[in-house]
Amino acid sequence: MKGRDNPLVRLGEMGQSPWLDYIHRGMIESGELARLVSDDGIKGVTSNPTIFEKAISGGHEYDAQIQALASARASVPDAYTEIATEDIRRAADVLRPVHDASSGADGYISLEVEPDIAADTAKTVSRAVELHRKVSRPNVFIKIPATPEGLPAIEETIARGVPVNVTLIFSVKRYEEVAEAYLRGLEKLIASGGNPRSVASVASFFVSRVDTAVDKLLEELIPRYPGSPRAETAISLLGKVAVANAWLAYARFGAIFSTPRWRALAAAGARVQRPLWASTGTKNPKYPDVKYVEELIGPDTVNTMPPQTMDAFRDHGIVSDTLSGKEEEARRILSDLGQMEIGLEEVCEKLTRDGVKSFADSFRKLLAAIERRLTLASPA
Repeated sequence: MKGRDNPLVRLGEMGQSPWLDYIHRGMIESGELARLVSDDGIKGVTSNPTIFEKAISGGHEYDAQIQALASARASVPDAYTEIATEDIRRAADVLRPVHDASSGADGYISLEVEPDIAADTAKTVSRAVELHRKVSRPNVFIKIPATPEGLPAIEETIARGVPVNVTLIFSVKRYEEVAEAYLRGLEKLIASGGNPRSVASVASFFVSRVDTAVDKLLEELIPRYPGSPRAETAISLLGKVAVANAWLAYARFGAIFSTPRWRALAAAGARVQRPLWASTGTKNPKYPDVKYVEELIGPDTVNTMPPQTMDAFRDHGIVSDTLSGKEEEARRILSDLGQMEIGLEEVCEKLTRDGVKSFADSFRKLLAAIERRLTLASPA
């Protein structure tokens, strides 16, 4: 499906950039990524330790590089860096025409700072700068998690002129803190004589995981109040909280990036930090497979989709603005949730901790897989 008949292409016409939440070397070498860019209007790519772990553990595309690294007796961490940055560099080159055509607003791929240093602000900043320098492409985001330690790292990394994808945002409160860190970083960059136009950023707001966690709590509550108005309200909230949470974050985005403070930064060349909807694959089979795409379409946003969600949306996605003017409805839904005595902020904090742990676990598996392959490839 090509042109305007393709719902993915029409997302771009609505002001939303469709990104792919997946990468492996084979899809770059085969031209698959280039076809997604040309035919589907894909404008960016995201990666994380889980994605790299799956790609490197199962892909023969890495055999030659691993053999060379083994021959050079590279350490496991150094081998990881070489493999990951090579994939990121190649993908960035495929996306470079998108980057250039958008004057630097789009066409990015993300590379995450190693999760095992997520709790160390100074190490995160140092590694973010190091990774960006090593990849040596302008259209690369360095991913930093939105943890308490990550917030000052985001500010300092932006201040040093490195584009940042802020990941693992679950709550509106944390989103506001991320936006504030971005603004402070821009102000520092400008004060030091830097050019803010070269420092794009996105704020990755996770969606489906919120429904998974909240629905579980609602389903535990419903049997305790059979047939009651309380149970009916709980039933009515199933599958609605994650999108309402994102709607409210989008409303805050509009407010934050329309203040006099922001207008002064924009006048100096700064770019808005677009909300990026992440975790958009539908985990509950009772819900539509394109739920977290169709219900989150609007200007100045990104939706990064796993391959199966992207295929589904290409096939039967419906495109309309489903973000604008949703603040009142979002507040009503979240108010109803509060009456259920479910603390959304506490849920989101746990999801952040779980997300950091999950990425750290995947990173350890990734390093173990690289170690095994290096050992097998090592000269006798």
